[in-house]
Amino acid sequence: MQTETFKVPNIKCGGCVKAIEDGLSALPEVAEVSASAERKEVVVRGETLDRRQLADKLAELGYPAETGAE
Repeated sequence: MQTETFKVPNIKCGGCVKAIEDGLSALPEVAEVSASAERKEVVVRGETLDRRQLADKLAELGYPAETGAE
């Protein structure tokens, strides 16, 4: 299982967390998503994850990740 972590500074509330988790969970390769408003972080686990695709989806959802986030 692969893990990708993103810093997402504009996660502000539970609604943001739900939107991110629901949006990324819809991708077929994603097994688990954990977003945190407190840490401003999104952790994605799954098989053969494409970091660029995940970052693009976050931006599409209105929550762009910081460039260079590890």
